[in-house]
Amino acid sequence: MYSKSSRHATCALALLFAAACSSILPWHDEPTGNEVNVTFVILNNLLFLNSVSVDGRPGRFLLGSAQLRTIIDPKFTSKSGPHSLQLNQRESLRFVPVVADLHAVADAIVGGDLWGNHAITIDYRAGIVTFQREGMHPELMIVYKYAEEPAVNVVVNGQIVSAIVDTTSPDTLVLPRGAAASERRTAHIQIADTDFGNVDIRTADVTTPRVGNRLLSRFLVSIDYGRHQVGLWRDPRIAL
Repeated sequence: MYSKSSRHATCALALLFAAACSSILPWHDEPTGNEVNVTFVILNNLLFLNSVSVDGRPGRFLLGSAQLRTIIDPKFTSKSGPHSLQLNQRESLRFVPVVADLHAVADAIVGGDLWGNHAITIDYRAGIVTFQREGMHPELMIVYKYAEEPAVNVVVNGQIVSAIVDTTSPDTLVLPRGAAASERRTAHIQIADTDFGNVDIRTADVTTPRVGNRLLSRFLVSIDYGRHQVGLWRDPRIAL
């Protein structure tokens, strides 16, 4: 179930971006006192927070939008109990992680538990994640409600499926394979009023469809963990 903002307003804003190369985002002119920006780099189509530290130590910290608990690799730290993620010199967030071998992919996966009942917005083009204590700003966004893991509606060959918003997936869309073999195939994909046409997707051993960074990166993505909402805004600065 989702609500739609005016398509005319969205189109007009897209033209404004194209003509003026403006950096205005949906929450332009909103107060920023309760917002903290952290930067990320994209490696192998995964998002690594490169301006933060854990317990004062830098590392390879993967952003996991759908990860319910933050995970730390035991090779990164042997400390037990609470840890601290430093967003900047003044802001830090305490968390108690799950300890698991991440097989050298990352030192930690930053999960939704770290953000509490607040929100984050992912700006793929700028390489910035904004931590928003007052929640997300849904202006001009298409907003989806979810129950457990952040999810949005994806239209696959004319059929609506609920897909988890998974920033730990470097792929486009991963669908449950059922009794069939895992494979790649082509499907007609639509997300948030955006028609991607025929897209290369994958079937695999997942229980729920998952949409990854190859498609998410075409949007400004807001996840409000407190209100259980995901907002998508088609970013006209990024070509389909």
